[in-house]
Order: sequence, then C-alpha cells, then structure tokens
Amino acid sequence: MNAEIVVTILCGLAIAVGVAGTIIPILPGSILIGVSLLAWAIWGGAGALGWVVFGIGLVFVVAGMAASAVLTGRKLKEHGIPNRSVLVGLVLGVVGMFVIPVVGLLVAFAVGLLLSEVQRTRNFPAALKSSGAALKATGIGILVEFGLACAAASTWIIGVWINAVSG
Repeated sequence: MNAEIVVTILCGLAIAVGVAGTIIPILPGSILIGVSLLAWAIWGGAGALGWVVFGIGLVFVVAGMAASAVLTGRKLKEHGIPNRSVLVGLVLGVVGMFVIPVVGLLVAFAVGLLLSEVQRTRNFPAALKSSGAALKATGIGILVEFGLACAAASTWIIGVWINAVSG
C-alpha cells in the first residue's frame, strides 16, 4: 500500500467524521472536511483533479457553514431570542453531555435554553414558544450544513473514483 492510498483512506475517514460532526456537535464538522479535502489535494496524488475537488468541496463547506449561521441567526432575531439564552443552552448542553450519555447534549441544551427564556420573559408559555423557535432554527441550520457537507463528501468520492479510473 503506497502513501497516496493511505492519505486517501485517512482523508475519507476524516471526511466521514466531519459529516457526522455537522450533526453531533462534539465532533469536528465542516472545517475538518475542508482540511481533509486540502490534505487530499496536496498528498492524495490526484494532481489537478485534487485541486478541482478541493475547490468545489470547499465551496460546499463554506456555503454550509454560512447558511447555517445566517439561517439560525435570522430566525433567532426574528423571534427576539438573545444570544445569552443560546449560550446558557450551550453551556448546559456541554455539562449534559457528560451527565447523560448519548442524548445529554441535546436534552440539556433544550432545558438550558428554556430555563434562560423563562428567566428572561418571566412567562412560561412565552418562554416555551421562543425556546421551540430557537430549537427549530438550530435544527434547520444543522440540516442545511449537513446537506452541504454531504455534497462536499460526494464531490470527494467522485474525485477519488475518477482518479482511480484514470490513474
């Protein structure tokens, strides 16, 4: 097995972790995909094809990260949810990740967000509504980033296939 095959396998594994990381926040996500595409372009032995795959994949990665941030931010502002509530949710989510295996991050994030909104609004039904809107906005952002991360991964798979057939 030569070095280019090893690089291709390692990049494939890192891209898979990156795609999973767009859904599971404790794993590195889109940035890992971009770095893996760059590593494959440099050391994967595909030449110009590697750089084309890197360029196209990077467009998908950047678009996914930007769309996720913009869509989530727009919805949060639309519903008047301050960054503080999301930050409290994230902090409790990290704690929950260690307290409740597997689902702790999601459960604790939702509970933290709700508690922060109850404290801010002093109205449980309003806090429940705004927390639900924040969770929905976050979910939409995650799905968009996941879809574009899959497109970047698919670009790499096609590039590997073309390189294998032509090389």
